[in-house]
Amino acid sequence: MKRDVKACTLDELDAQCRAWGEPPYRATQLTQWLYARGVTDWDAMTNLPRDLRQRLASAYSLQSLDLVTCQGAADSTRKYLWRLADRALIESVLIPANPALYGETSDRLTLCVSTQVGCAYGCKFCASGLAGWKRNLEPQEIVEQVLAVDRSLATHAAGGGQAAAQAPQSAQRRIDNLVVMGMGEPLANYDHLLRALRILNAPWGRGLGARKITISTSGLCPEIRRLAAEPHQFRLALSLHGATDAVRSRLMPVNRKYPLRELMSACEDYLERRGRQITFEYILIAGVNDGLDQTRPLAELARRLRAKVNLIPYNRVEGLPWDRPDEPAQELFLAALERLGVATTLRREKGHAIEAACGQLRLKTERAQAN
Repeated sequence: MKRDVKACTLDELDAQCRAWGEPPYRATQLTQWLYARGVTDWDAMTNLPRDLRQRLASAYSLQSLDLVTCQGAADSTRKYLWRLADRALIESVLIPANPALYGETSDRLTLCVSTQVGCAYGCKFCASGLAGWKRNLEPQEIVEQVLAVDRSLATHAAGGGQAAAQAPQSAQRRIDNLVVMGMGEPLANYDHLLRALRILNAPWGRGLGARKITISTSGLCPEIRRLAAEPHQFRLALSLHGATDAVRSRLMPVNRKYPLRELMSACEDYLERRGRQITFEYILIAGVNDGLDQTRPLAELARRLRAKVNLIPYNRVEGLPWDRPDEPAQELFLAALERLGVATTLRREKGHAIEAACGQLRLKTERAQAN
């Protein structure tokens, strides 16, 4: 199979163009078409000579995601279900940020992207792994989630049609923040993920600031330490969901391999080397981890790492026994953490009506297709 052009760095494209005898600016022109204008067709790159376009088409693929469906919620959250070239399904979720989510103002847009088809880590509350793990996403499949949503926003803003297709993405509303918290364990696809993020971060690429990109992990300690050595200032979020080994192991099998003692050590290494604040993602599940007795051990872990805590009421998944706490219980948990001196946010309603939790729409669609 041909390599996709959106998995290539500018240096790699420049080397190929030079090998073909093209002037040095051709690779930059190409990346402008891909990332500034968001085109999905070689023929649309009109300032490239026709013979170069033909050579590029022969040497590289230029795949785009096929939109299966897009669901919208009243809070402006949108869930995208994409079909890949091999017919596998993945999801991305567009979230309008507000002061209770990641600290951004309400005019910011955050996109949550997937890194795997399915998941092998089997978190008991999550829909992503219910159909098992199928494969890692390629770098371009991660990059393309951002570009495809950018195109969707541009089309929506322009009212669709030819004008939207021709308008530069830079002139339209675009993704401001990226969180790698969708389907799959991001650090289990480390090399492909980091290549994709470097492309999205690069000035010649999508130009997303490294500090606007957050990588989430369920707790792969060796990869956390590996990430700490990276030069980029990507943020780290830890899917914690349990402040004791007993609770966390009940919810997350990965905790048996990397229990909290080892996980906190890896996070301390990351904090020491990067100096970047870590976020604890903590899904509140009724009767499991939402008791006030859990707030003190959670606060101790947060203070140890100077971490902030993002509380997320559970999005119910069909076929799983878990439920979300009622709003008074959520508020009590939040207040208890704040009294213990922990910087805490509570994510109010975000996509619950459209089943925005990881893997739900994919699982529902695959089950419907099987029937």
